Amino acid sequence: MPWSPWALLLLRLLAVLWPPGLGEACSCAPAHPQQHVCHSALVIRAKISSEKVVPASANPADSEKMVRYEIKQIKMFKGFEKVKDVQYIYTPFDSSLCGVKLEANSQKQYLLTGQVRGDGKVFIHLCNYIEPWEDLSLVQRESLNHHYLLNCGCQITTCYSVPCTIPASNDCLWTDWLLERKLYGYQAQHYICMKHVDGTCRWYPGHLHLRKELVDIIQP
Repeated sequence: MPWSPWALLLLRLLAVLWPPGLGEACSCAPAHPQQHVCHSALVIRAKISSEKVVPASANPADSEKMVRYEIKQIKMFKGFEKVKDVQYIYTPFDSSLCGVKLEANSQKQYLLTGQVRGDGKVFIHLCNYIEPWEDLSLVQRESLNHHYLLNCGCQITTCYSVPCTIPASNDCLWTDWLLERKLYGYQAQHYICMKHVDGTCRWYPGHLHLRKELVDIIQP
């Protein structure tokens, strides 16, 4: 029996989302960068100074390993109430457990989103939004300071095929996959899902709001 168009689309999406060598234990639902920032406990810009394989716990019977990255924190966008300055971040050693591989001892800077455990340790994995800083658009970089966090009351629904429906008035429809066959396309790079005073949410091109902010600064 031939594959249906929907089945073929689903297979192509899985191929894009599934990194090479990733085991069956790790799978991630797609999320817009704004969602990642809103749902993460910590958002920072950092360089990776070094890496070291360490035990996952103090229990001698636990054979699981973690990678501990020593970082140089450049800027924190979110997480001030949980931790002031991050020196180390941890990730599973095994990629099948969503471990992240970062470049150490280089000039590359990263945007890192992650979670903070009760003991203050910061953990990251493949389902977090982790991108080289140079790959982020100007709108994305500027939105980390204000726009993303100010609009966390908005929901973003991914559209894979037509017809797409918006579940609620505070939803924005994310169509990068439908139009460009990739998740982080033009909409993810240049648009913000923003809430109005009436509670509805709509997409707005970020550069327009950035320009308005500059005007507000110049004009009294």
